[in-house]
Amino acid sequence: MADSIVIIPTYNEKENIERIIRKVFSLEVEFHILIVDDGSPDGTANIVKELQASEFKDRLFIEERKGKLGLGTAYIHGFKWALQREYSFIFEMDADFSHNPDDLIRLRDTCKNGGADMAIGSRYIKGVNVVNWPMNRVLMSYFASAYVRLITRIKIQDATAGFVCFRREVLETIPLDKIKFVGYAFQIEMKFTAIQYGFNVVEIPIIFTDRTLGTSKMSTKIFKEAFFGVIQMKMGSLFKKYER
Repeated sequence: MADSIVIIPTYNEKENIERIIRKVFSLEVEFHILIVDDGSPDGTANIVKELQASEFKDRLFIEERKGKLGLGTAYIHGFKWALQREYSFIFEMDADFSHNPDDLIRLRDTCKNGGADMAIGSRYIKGVNVVNWPMNRVLMSYFASAYVRLITRIKIQDATAGFVCFRREVLETIPLDKIKFVGYAFQIEMKFTAIQYGFNVVEIPIIFTDRTLGTSKMSTKIFKEAFFGVIQMKMGSLFKKYER
């Protein structure tokens, strides 16, 4: 059995989903995939289920949820699913090829052989490695991470990154039911909490390429949650003990 599972949340990703699944399964390291689909009206889930039935029964899995419930809750759902099984390395990855599936191997190696408990595919650890984003998106993302560092005092360069590998122990230790946020703030909260529990969080450089197919899920609401959520996280941490 594979020791690695890639969790991919989806909402209306019919243009990308088969391509990303086939790409991950073509890698030299064996990965399983869990799709967490939030009731995509475009038929994303049907494409996954057809691939599952015809070719990838023992490697491809899907959990369907009713309605668009948010990125954070999709990942929490996926984490709990993975922890019920024997996976040692649990990944977050987008469906739209903004994350290069080839980098899954580097993230895994950073955790398996490099001493990391949580490996982050970072856009900003070596300059700004973003392709096809408008400048306002680049600046918003870059300065969001600077803001996170200022408020929380963690040293992560790409705090909103969504391309991550966790060692199993991290997700077994973090109280997943107490993770509050659902958008970009979820990504910040997971990194912040892992560091508070004393885990070794390591960034490796990646090149992030904006989607060419499908529609971005970014919104002003998600950005506001991240902005104010950082302050809430920092204030809450002042009164909380983190032990493992």
